[in-house]
Amino acid sequence: MSADAAAAQVRAMTMADLDSVLAIAAGLPQAPQWPRAAYEAALNADAAVRRVALVAEIDGRPVGFAVASVLGPEAELETMAVASVRQRQGVATDLWMMVAAELRRAGVGEMLLEVRASNREALGLYGRLGFKETGRRKGYYADPAEDAVLMRLGLD
Repeated sequence: MSADAAAAQVRAMTMADLDSVLAIAAGLPQAPQWPRAAYEAALNADAAVRRVALVAEIDGRPVGFAVASVLGPEAELETMAVASVRQRQGVATDLWMMVAAELRRAGVGEMLLEVRASNREALGLYGRLGFKETGRRKGYYADPAEDAVLMRLGLD
């Protein structure tokens, strides 16, 4: 974390965060461009699939977010993004640590994710967090077309 970077506070995402979350994602070409309705569904406590949705904020303003789906003993990190001006300051690690803690409390023992093969920053972060590559999905992503790298991490 740089000397001038303030510490991020991680908390549950709320509907009031959605404009900021959408703006963060829109500013990152590698981030999934979910519609507002997808984030609203992630916040629905009555949804068929339970999700952990968190926001990292600095000085009361969202600077990053993460959404993970809970699928029994496994979970999938569906999206995690940090505003470009706050990258490489520990925000993604702070988000991940809180996501992992929430998932452990929910009884999850294993985390899965997929990431664009060209997203070197994310691949580096996930590797530092202990994720291991388990395979690839050829041509999985569009605009541009590229492979998805599949990764897995035990949370036990």
